Amino acid sequence: MHRLKKSFHFSRFPRTWITALLLISLLAAAAAWSAGVAPPVDQGRADLIVIDCLKAFGPLERPPVIFPHDLHTEALAAQNKDCLACHLMEPDKQVLSPQFKHLGELDRPKFTDLFHDNCIGCHQELRIRKLAAGPVSCGECHLDNPSVVDLHQPIDLDHSLHYRHVKASDSKCERCHHEYDPVAKKLFYAKGREGACLYCHKQRTEENRISIRLASHQACINCHRDLLLQKQKAGPLECGGCHDPREQARIERVSDVPRMQRNQPDAALVRLQPAGSTEPAPVGSLPRVALNHKAHENDTNQCRTCHHAAMTPCADCHTLQGRADGKGVTLAQAMHQPDSEMSCVGCHTRRQTKPECIGCHGAISAERSWNSQKFCSVCHQTPPSPMPAQMTAEEAKTLAAELVAARRTDQAALPWEEIPEIVTISHLKDQFEAAPMPHRQIVRRLADQIRDDRLAATFHGAPLTLCQGCHHNTPASLKPPQCRSCHGRTSDALNLDRPGQMAAYHEQCMQCHARMGLAKPDSRDCTACHAKRNS
Repeated sequence: MHRLKKSFHFSRFPRTWITALLLISLLAAAAAWSAGVAPPVDQGRADLIVIDCLKAFGPLERPPVIFPHDLHTEALAAQNKDCLACHLMEPDKQVLSPQFKHLGELDRPKFTDLFHDNCIGCHQELRIRKLAAGPVSCGECHLDNPSVVDLHQPIDLDHSLHYRHVKASDSKCERCHHEYDPVAKKLFYAKGREGACLYCHKQRTEENRISIRLASHQACINCHRDLLLQKQKAGPLECGGCHDPREQARIERVSDVPRMQRNQPDAALVRLQPAGSTEPAPVGSLPRVALNHKAHENDTNQCRTCHHAAMTPCADCHTLQGRADGKGVTLAQAMHQPDSEMSCVGCHTRRQTKPECIGCHGAISAERSWNSQKFCSVCHQTPPSPMPAQMTAEEAKTLAAELVAARRTDQAALPWEEIPEIVTISHLKDQFEAAPMPHRQIVRRLADQIRDDRLAATFHGAPLTLCQGCHHNTPASLKPPQCRSCHGRTSDALNLDRPGQMAAYHEQCMQCHARMGLAKPDSRDCTACHAKRNS
């Protein structure tokens, strides 16, 4: 069993929302238990909530309460009750309030009374009626060591799911997207400036902006509920419907999502300074990168993959020198950090972990992959003519399109007839027969697996680049030095990082097979590669 993740602790959320979820769920628990259904908190669920909201008033006197929210919702539905059993409608917005049977704030005594009167009182009433009911004593809810399995998984509105919502709403983006007018003190729709919810709604409520948890639940659940009341197809209302990974796997996916219309460019030169800057354009040490924006849209799950803080050019926050609103991260760092989920190099490095790539790239260091000048020039292309310091938007657009069009999009042709068909490895022939390695077949298999990979085509610019996955410390050549040129029969005492031939062969072959998930040949079956000598 696993403890429930701390990320569910309600001390992170606003008190009013905490209060609502606490009381809603406990009231629902009474209904569930009244139906004779015990909540299986020891099983994997995505609706488990840790209720420790009284921390807002000081230290807790008893352990937090854990309950499965969906189980209680289902029990209420069995009694022909819906969300209105626990929520009031906010009169100004005509949406369900996240608070439990009240609007506004409550102090600790009033909150405690509301909790006991409605939840424990309901349990007691059911018992009087000789019906199965939930607990009424403190220790039955506030358990010292509850063991629960948490399956909760965040859900993202990826391209597919976003398109389904666009289609269902008849492209009425204003139903979800809005901005705040501080003068009029109200929300409004700004066409053409639509952005991700997380750009404004953060993990915690800030000033007049509710948290992303509140915003998403309020918007999504109210919309889904309204559609269901209209007898229309709608998304789920239950926690598990969105946050159970098993349910997420069942969500219908659109395989060919139409391109989102957001006035985005097909290709663009990466800016070196914020848009609209009147300062002289800085001079970079390398040519500006032409971004194939249209192609990258299909390679990401959502716009926020790259535009993580706002739907604006990267240089608005990340300049060559770095600035405060970009947290001091320079443009070069933002684009090249290999361990960042949002940088170009970081994204490309993750692509190298695919089974068809990791066999070679797992043995190649990130420094070797990205710190070579020849790889820098793949993105930082030299323009056909010197790039002027100042360009109009149209000139930049034209140049970006030319540079993108000049990139290789298909695999460099390999001289198959010159690649040895069989390479015989005879180092262990005193114990085993020489091992005939199907060299050309292996190379062809590697090439076929990445034939349609645009990233591989772009960076494997030379025909023999693929060969360097195995011939890792020599220049690309049709006749590379034999392995024994560097690896002796035994490990070199003067070069402890250079294994002997047997170790080198087995490490290179077996680890590559393991990384690629190849079941055969079995690494424990020596005779799968080496025939046993009879003598």
